[in-house]
Amino acid sequence: MVERSDRAPLLDWEEIPSAEKPGDDAPAATPSEERLSSQSNSRGTAGCSGFGWSSGPGGPTPPRRSEADGCSAPPATSSAPPAAPERALPPDEEEHLSDSGTREASLEDRMVKWEEKDQIVSVFVVTFNTRTGNMLEWCLPKDMDLEGVEFKAIASGSHRVSTDFIYFRKGRYFGLACFANMAVESTEERGARMKSVGILSPSYTLLYRYMSFLEHQVRLQLQSPGHYSPLEAFYEDKRALLPPSGEDVITAFPANAWGAAINHSMHPEMKITHPAGCMSQFIRFFGEQIMVLWKLALLRRRILIFSPPPVGVVCYRVYCCCCLANISIPGVGMAVPEFRPFFYVNVADISALENELSYVACTTEKIFEEKKDLYDVYVDNQNVKTYRDGLKPLLRLSAADREKYRKLTEQRQMLLYSQEENGDCVSSEEDLFILFFLEQNNRIFQTLSEVAGSPDPTVTQDSVRAMGLDPHGDRLFLLHLLEIYGYDSLLVSEQLCCS
Repeated sequence: MVERSDRAPLLDWEEIPSAEKPGDDAPAATPSEERLSSQSNSRGTAGCSGFGWSSGPGGPTPPRRSEADGCSAPPATSSAPPAAPERALPPDEEEHLSDSGTREASLEDRMVKWEEKDQIVSVFVVTFNTRTGNMLEWCLPKDMDLEGVEFKAIASGSHRVSTDFIYFRKGRYFGLACFANMAVESTEERGARMKSVGILSPSYTLLYRYMSFLEHQVRLQLQSPGHYSPLEAFYEDKRALLPPSGEDVITAFPANAWGAAINHSMHPEMKITHPAGCMSQFIRFFGEQIMVLWKLALLRRRILIFSPPPVGVVCYRVYCCCCLANISIPGVGMAVPEFRPFFYVNVADISALENELSYVACTTEKIFEEKKDLYDVYVDNQNVKTYRDGLKPLLRLSAADREKYRKLTEQRQMLLYSQEENGDCVSSEEDLFILFFLEQNNRIFQTLSEVAGSPDPTVTQDSVRAMGLDPHGDRLFLLHLLEIYGYDSLLVSEQLCCS
């Protein structure tokens, strides 16, 4: 069963579920009332946010707004734009801007426009039928192509858990569905009623705003099947007004806009959600192995994570893996494949994954382990493995890896101490985690750029140490990095010949 700490906070306009009586249908607020409430709550007093973003090296740390009074409380959704260096975006949806001056102004304007727009393209209800299996019960709009969504919104093995939530991809859209399983006295339903209520949007990073609404609605669907009026009102209020050409629609942050955005208070679109302790759980779960995942993510490998249900927390691991590969140096990584989050996948996604050069996804279906041509790295709980001989040495931790993990752990402990002793409500573990790997990645590529521009473009032991890498233990990783990111012209010192 999914713990509450993995959930998102209530929407600003949503009623607190605990105040509702089971089986009662709360009247839906009108769209105007919802918007007024949201605007009013977004101006709440400044407080401590469990997760925020810093704009990175050289950029300001934006103020955070929250209705919470203490650091331990779940953060509320905010209209203040915290920064976030996330870049795992679909390349076919990117905006390409002409020059740096125009890019800065245009990007800032577009981020504001995106904040104001509602971007829900579909809302749906999926149910489990004892005779036909998963089936789409209801949806809006009626002509939306939702083929296969019934197998994404209810993950394989979900009958073993009472509640769950699932992030997934459906074509060029991203989805979030909340699942619930309720015992019923019905022979036809074999003693259990299972449903999932979900939405689709062009951007996965705004879906967290509606998680509590979806959780509430799936409970209502279990208690009063066929009662769709709140979902209809929600769709009418939140539906996206997408132009036919797709212009002015930012589905995720453009990779080529990093130079402009790094000095701005970046839009919270970079967040997938506000799970309390998401990054902390990721670090505790994988331990030193996150350094292995970091290298594989930076090399843009295809990473598939297996875990039995619940799948919600595993979707967070997908998100955290994407955060490991952030780079904010303009121009770096433009020629490499995008590290794209697929979130939950099942056998119906096999054909789509066959064409992907780089991705990170999760699944509850063990059969994927046998499909070795679909992935480069298979993560079974904490066990990271690969069947590719060229990558197997990268699964061994180097001395530099252990040192970096020690520094990360020390910084995290200092932050936790500062929060407990000094009431530090400004910094967060997510800031720490994101910036730690962002700065590490920037350090590597800044050093490589300096070496490439020097009279003697040779990667020496000193330059490798300047990158924060081990001259011997990280030699193979470095060679892969030079090849993938187009630094083939650099020479590698013979002193690095031994690993």
